Amino acid sequence: MVAPLFGCAGFAATPRLGFQAIPPSAEDKVIVPPGYRADVLYAWGDATGMAPVEFRWDASNTAAEQALQAGMHHDGMELFTLSGNRALLAVNHEYTDEKLLHPQGIQGWTAEQVRKSQAAHGVSVIEIEFTDRWRVVRPSKYARRITAATPMSVSGPAAGSALLGGREALGTINNCAGGRTPWGTYLTCEENFNGYFVHGGAIPPEMRRYGITARGFGYRWHEFDPRFDAQANPLEPNRFGWVVEIDPYDPQSRPVKRTALGRIKHEGAMVTLAKDGRVAVYMGDDEQFEYIYKFVSSQPFDGKRRDLLDSGALYVARFDGDGTGRWLPLPSTPEGLVHARLAADAAGATKMDRPEWIAVHPRNGDVYVSLTNNSRRGRDGLPGADAANPRAPNVFGHIVRWTEAGGDAAASEFRWSIFALGGEDKGFGSPDGLWFDPGGTLWIQTDVSPGVLNRGPYAKLGNNQMLAADVTTGEIRRFLTGPNGCEITGATMTPDRRSLFINVQHPGEGTASNWPDFRPGGRPRSATVVIRREDGGLVGS
Repeated sequence: MVAPLFGCAGFAATPRLGFQAIPPSAEDKVIVPPGYRADVLYAWGDATGMAPVEFRWDASNTAAEQALQAGMHHDGMELFTLSGNRALLAVNHEYTDEKLLHPQGIQGWTAEQVRKSQAAHGVSVIEIEFTDRWRVVRPSKYARRITAATPMSVSGPAAGSALLGGREALGTINNCAGGRTPWGTYLTCEENFNGYFVHGGAIPPEMRRYGITARGFGYRWHEFDPRFDAQANPLEPNRFGWVVEIDPYDPQSRPVKRTALGRIKHEGAMVTLAKDGRVAVYMGDDEQFEYIYKFVSSQPFDGKRRDLLDSGALYVARFDGDGTGRWLPLPSTPEGLVHARLAADAAGATKMDRPEWIAVHPRNGDVYVSLTNNSRRGRDGLPGADAANPRAPNVFGHIVRWTEAGGDAAASEFRWSIFALGGEDKGFGSPDGLWFDPGGTLWIQTDVSPGVLNRGPYAKLGNNQMLAADVTTGEIRRFLTGPNGCEITGATMTPDRRSLFINVQHPGEGTASNWPDFRPGGRPRSATVVIRREDGGLVGS
C-alpha cells in the first residue's frame, strides 16, 4: 500500500538549500543534482485520457486527434489534489511551431492545418497517479483539452459591452503562466495574443498599443478563420488578453474570461488574500516598457464564493527612486479594462524590463517579480539593474522584491528593492518563471532567447536552467539544466514537497535537439517533467 502524498510537510523557519549545485550545461538532456531523478510525464502528442490516440512521429495526427492530445509548448501549470495518491495537472500550451506540427510544415496551407494549430493551443487537464512513480491516468473522467476553439463565457464589467460585442468568446491562445484561486480553480493567462491577428488597413491606435500589425507572427489563421482578420472583425482582438478561469474538477464547466482583471499581455495571475480576506491578484504585462498590475476584490473570500474576480479595483504600480511605490487606481469601466494599457499610460505607471512571473512568499507575504531583460536603450530611470547608468540596456534581467504597507496585499503603498541581479558572475540570466514552494524556497527559471543562448554575454551560462534561492540569506544554487534550445518554465509541487513538476518548452528551438525521445528521425517535444529525490525526501532540502 502506498502512503498518501498530500499531507503538509510543514514550513521551515529559514529555508535551507540542501542539494549539491550543478554546473552549467550545454548537453541535450535534463540534468538534476546527484540523488535526484527526472522523468518525463506528459509530452506533446501524448493522450490526455479522453480517448485512445497515439502520437504519430511524422506529425500526421489530424486536428481531431490533436484535440485529444497534449498541446504544444507546455508553459505554466498548477496541481490540484484528489484523494489518496491522485491529482490533477492543469498545463498551459502557449504556442505552436508549424514546422514541427505538420508533416509538410506551412507548405500547402489548409483549413485542416489551421484547425490542428488551434487544437494544439490552450490548456490540458490530466489526471495523474503515484505508485512507484507518477503516470497519467487513462482513461480519466477529468481529462480535458481547452483550445482556441472552445466556447467561453465573458464576465465582469466589460462583459456585454460594445467593445466586446457580447458575453461569449471562442477560444484561448498564447497561454503563458497561470495561477490558482482559494476556491480551487485554475487561472490561465493570455499573453501574446496580438501575433495571431493581421490587419490590412490603417491600424487604429488602440490596436497598435497592443501590437496588432499587418502580418502578425505568421500563423496564417486568418486565411481560413476570419476571426483573426482584425480589419474585418475589429472586436475579436478585444476578446483576447484576459485571465481565464477554469474548473479542473468539472470537465463540463465552461471557462470564463474575467474582465475585471484587465486586458494586457498577461504573464500570470498570482493570487493571495488581503488581511480582511479580500482576494488580491498580481499580474505582469510581459513586454519591454510595460507595467505591473494588481486587482483587489470588492468582497472577502468566505470559503464558498466563486465570483470574486468579477468585482473590484484594478491598480497599476509606480516604483519611485527612493525605494517606495504606490498602486495607482485604474478605471473599472469597459473602456478602461479593455484598453488597460492606455489607462496605465495615463495613470503614470512605471515602465519595467519585461515583468513576467510574480510570486508571493507563503509566510510573510513579500512579493517577487522577475524582470527578464531589456535590450533597448532609453529605460528612463526605471528601477532596473544598473542604477548608475539607468539608460543602459538590461541584458541579464533581475528580480525585484516589494513589501506591501502593513504586510497587507490590499495596501495602496509598498517599499521595493532589488533581490537579485542576473549576470555571468551570478550564474544565470533572463529570469522568467518564479515560484515559491510550500517550504519557502524561491524557484527561478530562465528563458534566454535561442538567439543568444550560449553566445555573447551568455556564452558561459549554458542552456536554460532552474535555480533555487534562499530568500533569507540570498543564496542561489543551480538545480536543473535543460536540453538544447529549450526554456524551463512551469513549476508546481505536491503539498508534501516530495514531487516537483516543471515544463521543458520548445526544445530544439534555434538549434538541434531530439529530446525527450532521442528517436532517429523523431521530433523534439515539449513535456512536463517530474523530479523526485531517490530517497523520497523533500525536494530542494
